Amino acid sequence: MNTTPKLIADYACATGEGPFWHEAEQRLYWCDIPTGKLFRYDPATGEHELYWQSEDDDPIGGFTVQCDGSLALFMGKGAVRVLRDGKTETVIESIEREETSRFNDVIADPKGRVFCGTMSTGEQMGILYRLDTDESIRPVVKNVGTSNGMGFTPDGKGMYHTDSKAKMIYLYDYDEVTGEISNRRDFVSLENEEGTPDGMTVDAEGYVWSARWDGSCLVRYTPEGKEVMRITFPAKKVSSVIFAGPDYTDMYITTAGGHKKDEDGKDAGALFHLNLGIKGVPEFTSAIRTK
Repeated sequence: MNTTPKLIADYACATGEGPFWHEAEQRLYWCDIPTGKLFRYDPATGEHELYWQSEDDDPIGGFTVQCDGSLALFMGKGAVRVLRDGKTETVIESIEREETSRFNDVIADPKGRVFCGTMSTGEQMGILYRLDTDESIRPVVKNVGTSNGMGFTPDGKGMYHTDSKAKMIYLYDYDEVTGEISNRRDFVSLENEEGTPDGMTVDAEGYVWSARWDGSCLVRYTPEGKEVMRITFPAKKVSSVIFAGPDYTDMYITTAGGHKKDEDGKDAGALFHLNLGIKGVPEFTSAIRTK
């Protein structure tokens, strides 16, 4: 098992985030949140590129791949837009009281809904929303410090949610039929550890992989919350992780701090690759209707 991360592309992202494997295209997409840039990488050719950038550097806090192959972008002020063939169509222009905030990390569920969290501001704490396929959106968790990485248990009955400010990963009961989450309990606490939990994913064995912002590592936890593996990176701010590739044994990891490499590491802001022989599962696609 080679646990040395391989650098794939270094666009010096300030906040590289949201890696997502586009299964139909067999390409990886990721974003740089504050600049509103989307990048993509084709493992078959080794080519990577800046794919798209939002107007006026509107931030992209997270995105999902839609069931038709387009991308649903979750942006500043609570805006949601669908990117198709280089053009965007607005689903939600803004959310009341989120005018000074932005989305931060999102995940589609098995029915095509999207759980999408916002950042805390001086006016209010962050909120985890659920965007349903009919374009309606409602808060499902309030008083969140920094809403971050999410994932589902293999049996489809649980959903993880990270609050980076609280340094916690929580586990909820999840009802696939209704999309409701309930019965929050602690999964992992980093209260006494360096760094904070950021983006995450769940592998085929039900183990949780959590990126460690300001911790220079990626950590694997058992379904019971016990750490069993830690992989270090030449970048301080490890931000997110996803399984990818034809057999879902490839892992892609984003990092941040590319605008401060002297502080956060020479490879800060780069995209990395690992293959540990551990199999992941495909992420769910969203099915948000446009008008």
